[in-house]
Amino acid sequence: MLTLKLISEETEKVIKGLEKKHFKNAQETIEQVLALDKVRRNAQTTLDKNLSDAKKLAAEIGMLMKQGKREEAEEVKAQVASLKETNKALEEQKEKAAADMQALLYTIPNIPYDEVPEGTSAEDNVVVKMGNEIPQLGDDALPHWELAKKYNLIDFDLGVKITGAGFPVYRGKGAQLQRALITFFLTEANKAGYEEIIPPTVVNSASGYGTGQLPDKEGQMYHCEVDDLYLIPTAEVPVTNIYRDVILDEEQLPLKNAAYTQCFRREAGSYGKDVRGLNRLHEFSKVEIVRIDTPEHSRQSHEEMLLHVEGLVRKLDLPYRILRLCGGDMSFTSSICYDFEVFSAAQKRWLEVSSVSNFDSYQANRLHCRYRRSEDKKIELCHTLNGSALALPRIMAAILENNQTPEGIRVPKVLVPFTGFEIID
Repeated sequence: MLTLKLISEETEKVIKGLEKKHFKNAQETIEQVLALDKVRRNAQTTLDKNLSDAKKLAAEIGMLMKQGKREEAEEVKAQVASLKETNKALEEQKEKAAADMQALLYTIPNIPYDEVPEGTSAEDNVVVKMGNEIPQLGDDALPHWELAKKYNLIDFDLGVKITGAGFPVYRGKGAQLQRALITFFLTEANKAGYEEIIPPTVVNSASGYGTGQLPDKEGQMYHCEVDDLYLIPTAEVPVTNIYRDVILDEEQLPLKNAAYTQCFRREAGSYGKDVRGLNRLHEFSKVEIVRIDTPEHSRQSHEEMLLHVEGLVRKLDLPYRILRLCGGDMSFTSSICYDFEVFSAAQKRWLEVSSVSNFDSYQANRLHCRYRRSEDKKIELCHTLNGSALALPRIMAAILENNQTPEGIRVPKVLVPFTGFEIID
């Protein structure tokens, strides 16, 4: 959530940033926030004055009573009663303005950094780096869903029977390869200094609001209505919420956490060839990395996270590219975001496998996640960051397709210690 300080002191910058994100009615919305804040502040100012006046009048009543001036004392009492009625109305006005302003602030996305490119969609994203060679497969190369069936690795039909489309069943060496990827990602995160977390996979609405999934992505989340709980779309939600309503010491930062969880996304409206097989699922596995940092160090943290994710795809020997997202393709909460895509050689297309974002103070303001500066003990908002390291379905798809041979599917060398086998045949 944008801070009132930022909105009031750098109004034009905020409006231009929202326009870069293609947020509709940016100027009108910001003006409305400022107007509600003015109502709230004016009501508070009048309340403070009235309370001060009432205190003086109370003292005056006591003096008048001591002097036997009962009639005059009663008149002053009437003034105090009138002030109380006025204050009650002012309190209601202030609370309504504050509530309306808070509700409005929740609907306003984060503003992008200056280096975020202009644009409205994925076509406007900028490729900043590419790595590893694209394998040249023969015309008889199979897409991963056919390879999964051929080698009995993933049963999509069984998933439909048990639950529905988008809930595959991994089995045999497919399940072992999936587990190997999870272990590899967590092992690499541990080497990089991330503390492993096993969080809940259902969260309350306060957690959803804290990281910005609510109210922006409410329709994309599975909602357990009886208990008012949500299945998580990513471990970002429960892990970042560890630090909700917490004041950290500067010496503790940056905090680095990693978590493997199942993730659940409704993906309403998704259909067609681009969602076949593992390309888009309702339930999938992912390892997430999260950082809590100071404003001065968060950009360096972001770079370190990008290097960590790049290291994973390089070690898996997957062709990859890194894209800096344009304003119109960024998430609601991010200030800057880079996507990692791997090339699926049989499908001949790029598949997104990670988004690494810096949220600046946006999430921290919602979470009340703060830190105490070492130098002057002043309390400031933290910066929060997160990234997929990595999401498994499309990584699995690319591994199966890119490593197919006449003898079977080669397992990437870095995974062999975790699978116990070098080839799937």
